Amino acid sequence: MTTRTRTTSKGKVVLGVVAAIVIAAVGNAIVSYLAQALGADPVAVEGLQPKGYVVLTALGVIIAAFAWASIRKRAKDPARTLGKLVPIVVVLSFLADVPVFFLPGASVIGVVALMAMHVVVAVVAVPIFRRVLPV
Repeated sequence: MTTRTRTTSKGKVVLGVVAAIVIAAVGNAIVSYLAQALGADPVAVEGLQPKGYVVLTALGVIIAAFAWASIRKRAKDPARTLGKLVPIVVVLSFLADVPVFFLPGASVIGVVALMAMHVVVAVVAVPIFRRVLPV
């Protein structure tokens, strides 16, 4: 029976998390720009403003990194667990955006953009986490 050791340096993890935040925030800026170009109102959909999406992107990446590390440490088969859990969490995260539909001035484009931002964060963070927190 072989035991696989999954070690990584804290500096590498911190750098990876910071890189994921920056890259995902840039991706979310592009999504916001496109949504606004298509008519979404950033006043009505505050998550389309940098002060909204940058903070929430950072918070999401940091929470995801802690969850990833915890699953990596505790799960019997972390790769399989994360492979199933990540898509479920992303889809469930869309629920946070549903109430925005009911805000005055909010549009379908704005809310779909917010949901797309969740996907951007996952698409950026997962490959980085795989590198700095391998499973």
